[in-house]
Parts: sequence; C-alpha cells; structure tokens
Amino acid sequence: MAKALLLIVVFALLAGLWADGARARELATQLGETLCRRRSLQFLDGTVVLRRVGLRWTRTGLRFRRMFSFDYSREGSGRHTAWLILLGSEIEQVVLDEPAPAPHTEDGKVLPFHRPGKNP
Repeated sequence: MAKALLLIVVFALLAGLWADGARARELATQLGETLCRRRSLQFLDGTVVLRRVGLRWTRTGLRFRRMFSFDYSREGSGRHTAWLILLGSEIEQVVLDEPAPAPHTEDGKVLPFHRPGKNP
C-alpha cells in the first residue's frame, strides 16, 4: 500500500514538473513572437529551444530558471539567435544578438570593433 502511494506521488510530481515546463515553453514562444513582432523581425521556426534549466532561491521561494533560445531574421536575410531567460513565469533577461548596422563614413575608412575576448 505504501509503495503504491509513493509511486502515485512520484508520478504526480513528475507530471507537474512536465506541465510546468510545457507552460514555460509556451510562454517563451509567445514572448519571442511578441518581441519579434514589436521590433519588425521575423520569428523563425515558430518555436523556442530549451538550453538550460536551474533552480534559484527568490524572495517567494525556490523557482525554476530556464534559458530558451530562438532564431529570428531581419527582412529575410541572415539568421540570428536571441536568448530569453525566465525565472518561474517572469522574464529575467532578453538578449538579441542583432548584427550591428554597417557603418557609413564619408571617406570610407572604418575601423572594425572587436569585443574583448573574441577573435576578429
């Protein structure tokens, strides 16, 4: 009897975790679509990809921290990656890896900008 009850509790816990993950993925997909629409970008593939899951203590208790990525395009040219981090059901951070616009100078002399730690 106790084993059956334990098995039911474990199954219910796993089902709850799965449902919470599915809601988080759906929320991240909606947020990605909205972000792209507001910035006039194309939301590619219509989905997000879960990259990392962790736990974080907050003032309200222990919450899941999930990192999702999605691809987008600017006017159909190129494919860029954006990152969306959710803490529970709240947005913690959004990072768009947008390409920098091409610099325009009158004399055509441009020095490329390289980020520290990145090879040119």
